[in-house]
Amino acid sequence: MAKLTSWFKQRANSLSNGLKNKPSLKSDRVDNNSEQITQETLPSELVGARKDGDDSPSTQLITKKLSPPPHWVEIEGDAVPTEESPESPPKTLKGKAKLFLGNTKHFLGEAKKVSNKVLDKLPGKGKPLYRRYWFWTTLGVSGGIMAVSYGVWSIDKTLPSKDQLTAASREKTLTIKAGNGAILYQQGEATREKLKIKQIPDRLQKAFIASEDRRFTEHNGIDAKGILRAATSNLRSQDVVQGGSTITQQLARILFLNRNKTVNRKLQEIRLAQKLEQELTKDEILERYLNLVYLGSGAYGVADAAWVYFSKPVGDLTLSEMATIAGLAPAPNVFSPAENPEAAKRRRNLVLQRMLEDGFITKDEKQTAVSEPLTVKASLPKRYKVQAPYFISYIQKELPKYVEKDVLEAGGLVVETTLNPTWQEKAEEAVDKTLRNQGRWQRFKQAAMVSIDPRNGEIKAMVGGKDFGKNKFNRVTQAQRQPGSTFKGFVYAAAVAAGKNPMDGYLDAPIVVDGYEPKNYDEGFRGWINMRDALTRSINIVAVRILMKVGYQPTIDLAHNMGIESEIKPVISMALGSNEVNLLELTSAYGTFANKGMHIKPHGITRVLSRNGEVVWSADFKGKRGLDADSSAITTWMLRNVVTSGTATRAQIDRPAAGKTGTTDEARDLWFVGFIPQLVTGVWLGNDNNKPTNGDSTTAAYTWQQFMKEATDGMPVEKFPERPKLTGRKATIKAQPIKPRRFITKSVPSSDDSDDDTETTTNRNSSRRRSTRRSTTNSSSRSSSNRRTRSTRTRRRRSTPQTQQKPTTRTRRRRSNTSSGSSNRNSSNPSRTQRRTRSKPTSTTRNRSSSPPVRRKRSSAPKPKKQSAPAPKKKSAPSSSGSWRERLKPGSSQ
Repeated sequence: MAKLTSWFKQRANSLSNGLKNKPSLKSDRVDNNSEQITQETLPSELVGARKDGDDSPSTQLITKKLSPPPHWVEIEGDAVPTEESPESPPKTLKGKAKLFLGNTKHFLGEAKKVSNKVLDKLPGKGKPLYRRYWFWTTLGVSGGIMAVSYGVWSIDKTLPSKDQLTAASREKTLTIKAGNGAILYQQGEATREKLKIKQIPDRLQKAFIASEDRRFTEHNGIDAKGILRAATSNLRSQDVVQGGSTITQQLARILFLNRNKTVNRKLQEIRLAQKLEQELTKDEILERYLNLVYLGSGAYGVADAAWVYFSKPVGDLTLSEMATIAGLAPAPNVFSPAENPEAAKRRRNLVLQRMLEDGFITKDEKQTAVSEPLTVKASLPKRYKVQAPYFISYIQKELPKYVEKDVLEAGGLVVETTLNPTWQEKAEEAVDKTLRNQGRWQRFKQAAMVSIDPRNGEIKAMVGGKDFGKNKFNRVTQAQRQPGSTFKGFVYAAAVAAGKNPMDGYLDAPIVVDGYEPKNYDEGFRGWINMRDALTRSINIVAVRILMKVGYQPTIDLAHNMGIESEIKPVISMALGSNEVNLLELTSAYGTFANKGMHIKPHGITRVLSRNGEVVWSADFKGKRGLDADSSAITTWMLRNVVTSGTATRAQIDRPAAGKTGTTDEARDLWFVGFIPQLVTGVWLGNDNNKPTNGDSTTAAYTWQQFMKEATDGMPVEKFPERPKLTGRKATIKAQPIKPRRFITKSVPSSDDSDDDTETTTNRNSSRRRSTRRSTTNSSSRSSSNRRTRSTRTRRRRSTPQTQQKPTTRTRRRRSNTSSGSSNRNSSNPSRTQRRTRSKPTSTTRNRSSSPPVRRKRSSAPKPKKQSAPAPKKKSAPSSSGSWRERLKPGSSQ
C-alpha cells in the first residue's frame, strides 16, 4: 500500500510541475466507460487541492481515476495486471496482448540467465558456442537420430500393413481348390501341398535351422552375431560362403520383396523381419518358411521337394534325405541332387555336421547318414498336374466377375470351388468310354457333360471335350447348339402352367403353318394323342400345336425364368429347339424342375480368399421362382414317363429319374438332360464342325446313365413330389395363342407311292381303308389311325401309334447295340438300306424311334386321286448296294 501511495504522490507531483507532454501511464483505462486523464485535461486548481490534502468529492474522484487498479504493477513505465480477480475490471484485447508480451519477456529473461549459468559450467568457458566441441557432438547425435527416425518412417511407408503380415502365400499366385479342399490347379510360384508345423518331421525342421539360421529361436528377426560371423567367414575365404539373413528375413523376402540386391531392399527386409517377429510366433514363421521356400526343379516347400527328388511324402524321408533337402535353400540349382549329385553330397554332409554341432543328432546318426548313398527318384511337380481342365478354364473366366482387377493382379488368392473330384473322375470316364466305344462308328468325335446340384446351383462335374491339350474349347459353356427336342420340356411346362391338362388330346397329322411344315422323325402320324404321350414319344407336330395354343412370349419368358440365358426368337420352329443354347444353361434350366420350380444360377466358386486368409468374395446366390410348384411337379411326372417308357429308357437307374432326349436335323447334335431331386446332368454328343452323325439321342442317355449310376452310389433315394390334380387347376401364366396367316391340316398319307393330301380344317382327320381284294373304296370313317388291308393273310397297319412290326434279324441285331429297347416303337419298312428322308429346314427336329423310318414320295401340293384300288406292293428286300455304315445305321429316338 505504501508503494502504491508513493507512486501516486510521484504522479501527482509530475502533474503539478506542468509536465504536459509526457503521460504517466500509457494506458490507465479502468472500465469501458472511463476516460483517459492527462496533465492537459487536469485543472490546475484541482492539482493544487490534491497537493494540499483536499479530500473533497471532486478530489477523491480524480484520485480514484489516477490510482492504478488492484493487482496491477508498473513494469518499465507500463501498468500491467499480475492476475485476474473478481474485482478487476474486464481487460480489453490490447491489454491481453500486453500481458502476453510481458510474460514472454519475463520468461526469456529468466531462461537467458539460467542458460548462461549452464554454459559457464560447461567446458570452453568464454569461447563462442560454435567453437565448443560438445556442441557439434550433440548436434551430430541429434541429427543422426532424426535421420534414422526419418529413414525408418520412410521404409515403413513402403511396407505391407500390419494386417497383411500374416500372409501365407506368395504374390502373383493363384490356387484353385475343389469342394473337398484338394488343390486342382496352381498358377505362379505356388506350393502344391502346404503342411502344418506338426506334419513336418522335427529333424527336417532342425536341419533347416542348422543350415540357415542357427540362432533362430534366440533373435528377434535380425541376428547381429550371425551377420558378423558371416562377414568374417566371407573375408577369410575371399568369397561369399555364408549369408547373414535369418529365416525370418528370408520369409519376408519370399512374401513381400523381390530379389534385387540393393541397400533399400535389404533395409526393407530387416524392418519386415522385425515386424514379422512381433506378429507371428516362431512356429508360425518356420511353418510358412518351410512351405514357401524354393528348393529347385519347380518345387516350392518341403512337401513338393520330397516328391520331386525322392517321390515320397516328407514323413518317409530319411535323415540323409532331409539334410539334402535342407541344403538346397541357399542355391537350389547348384546343390540339386538331380543335377549335381557330388555338390549335393558335400552340402548334405555340411548340414549334418552343423546338426551334430548344435546337438540335434548324435555322432553315430551323422555317420550313418553320411555313409548312405544319395539315391534320387525324380518326379514331376504335382502342381504341373491339372485336374478338371475345362472346369478350371471356366473358373478363370468367371473369377473377374466377382473379384476386382487390382486384387487379381496382386495375386496370392485361393479360390474355393464346388467341384466334386470323385464325380468329376466318373464323368470323365463315362465320356471317354462313349467316345471310345460309340463315337467311332456313330461318327461323333466330341462329347460334353455337366452335373449341377439343383438345390444350390453348385457345379459338381464338368467335362468340356475330349482333349484339353489339343483343343481348349469348352463345349459346356462356349458351344451354342440347337437343343432339339430337349426344348420341348419348356413348351409343355408352359402349357401346364397355362392350365392345360396333360390328358388333353391333340391331332398328330401333317400341318403347314405359314409355309413351315414340321415333320416327325419317323415321318409317321398317330392321329389323336394326349400331351403326356406326345412328350413321351417326342412327337414334333403336337409340340408345334401346343406352342400355338400357349404362344411365343409366355413360352420364352418361362424358359428365361427357368435358366435359359441365350436369345430365343419367336418362330414356330422354336417348339422343336431351333434356337441355340449351351449345355450349361440347358442343364441348369432342367434343374428348375428338380428343385420344385425354383431356379438358382449355376456357379462354380464358393469363396475367394486373400493371401492372409481373409474372405474377398463369398457366394450368395438366391433362388427365384421360375415355375410354380404344381406345374413343375406335373411336368416332372410327364418327363419321368419319358425315362420309364419313352425315348430315354436307356437312362433308367435304380431310382426315380426324369429327363428328355433331343436330336437335331441329320443327327448333328445328340442330347439328353436328366435329373433326380439331388442332381441334374446334361450330355451332348456331336462334332465341332457340325457334321451329321450316325448316332441318336439314346447314346447320350446311355452316357448319362453310366455317370449317374456311379455318382448316386450311396446317395439316399429321394422321391419326386406327388403329382397334383390335373383338372380344376388355376393357370399361373396367361396364354397368348398364335394366329398364323395360313394354317393347313393335311390328311394322313396312306400310300407308299403317293400322298392323297387334301386341305381340311384343324379338327378334320380323313382316314381311308383299302383292300387288295376289292376294287371299290369303302366310305371313310373317323379314327385315330389309317389302316390298309392287303389280304386276309397279311395286314399292314400304317401310321398307327399302337401297332408294331416285328423287326428283321438285322434290325434286332442293330437294336441290341444301339437301341434303347423302348416299347413305344412305330412300325415302318424293315429295310435298313434305304436312307432316312429328312426335312429341309435345319431347325426341324425329328421324332426318332428304333424302328426303321418310312420312305415316302411327297408332292409339294395336294393331289387328287381316283378312287380305285391300288395294285399290291411287294415287300422290298434289303439292298446290298449300300455301304456297311449305312447298313449298320441304328434306329434312334428322341
